[in-house]
Formats: sequence, structure tokens, C-alpha cells
Amino acid sequence: MVPRVQFALPFAPDFSTVRVSCFPAHFRLRAMPTEKYLPPPREETALSSAPTPATATATTAALLTPSLRRRLCSMVYESMLLFGVVFISTLIFSTVLEQRHALYLRHALESWLFVILGMYFIWFWNRGGQTLAMKTWRIRLTSADGSPVNAWRALLRFLLSWLWFLPGLALAWVLGAKGWMLIGIPAINVVVWAALIYADPQRQFVHDRLAGTRLVDLNPPKKKQ
Repeated sequence: MVPRVQFALPFAPDFSTVRVSCFPAHFRLRAMPTEKYLPPPREETALSSAPTPATATATTAALLTPSLRRRLCSMVYESMLLFGVVFISTLIFSTVLEQRHALYLRHALESWLFVILGMYFIWFWNRGGQTLAMKTWRIRLTSADGSPVNAWRALLRFLLSWLWFLPGLALAWVLGAKGWMLIGIPAINVVVWAALIYADPQRQFVHDRLAGTRLVDLNPPKKKQ
């Protein structure tokens, strides 16, 4: 019995089976899908997929800025949540270092709380751009071009955000303010800092402009009737 040898050629898939008998052995030509022999599709490189300046400008312009009222409400809600963070952090500090009264290791406690607050904000801003309060009010922090915020930019924004209070507190200390002036001067600082958004074309805070970040409204735009 003459053996049969089978092999495949990259013909079109509609070819019928062909039998060649001009040799002592029978060769069977079987059609195979041509897709197996086509070159893989060319993948887009980072250079070809990089947005052009015009595209980046259009994307940034499409990002909506939340209103000042929503941002302030988010800050108030954030302060309520931070009360629990500060309480637990203070309890851990006092327990570990056996703090018997408030004046003992006061500066160390302040430094500890500053680090804890920094870790809190940097973690959430770097992991999705939203703290718990920002998720509730549907606000997200991004870079100025709309990309996610890295850890260094988040750290810079955290440090610059203290400009909400520090100038007023420093002025109150220089003037030797007492009583209600200790609250009034920092409060004026907050009002002036919030009002400065109207000097920005995109209504962003000054510390966001300095840090290269921006706050984005996640609510869908209202349809014009």
C-alpha cells in the first residue's frame, strides 16, 4: 500500500480539496485560512497616539469646574471626616508615647498630625483624585491637562493648600490678636482666598493654579431647554 502524505498550503479558504496523482505517492492539498499568514495589525506607538496640542487644549476646555458653593460644601464635609482621622491619630500618639497632658510633646503631636493629614490627602488624590467628601460631591482632582495626579503634584497641592489659613494666622500672631480677632483675621484670609477664583478664567483656586492641578465637575452638564 502506497503511503499518503498530507501537507497544507496557504490558499484561500474556499479552495476545494485537490488530489495530485502524478507521483507514485498521493499528495493531498488542503486549503488553510489565510488569516494565519497575514501580518499582525500594527500597534499604535506612544508617539502616534500622543495627543496634539490642539487636542489637549480641546480636552482641557471640555472639563467643567464645580461651583464655589459645592467646593466649599465639600471642604466642610471633609473637615467633619477629618475629625475622626485626627482623633484616632491623636489617640495612637498619646497611647504609644504616654502623653499625660496636652502641653507634653505638643510640637511632636502637631508634626505627627501634619504627616497624617498629608498621607491622607496624597493617598486619595493619587489614587483616583477623590477623597471621601469629593466622591460625595462628585468632584475630582486632576492635573491641569486632565491627566491623573502623581504623588509629587499631590504633595505640592497639599502644602500650597495651607495658604487658606497660614497668612491669616501669621498676621494675627504679628499683630498680637486676641479674642475674636484670632478667628476674624484667618476668616478674612479664607474669604479672600476663595474670592480669588474670579480672577482665574477657569475659576480654579490659586493653589491649584500654582500646583498645576484643577478640580473637575463630574456631574453631567445640564441640557439647555
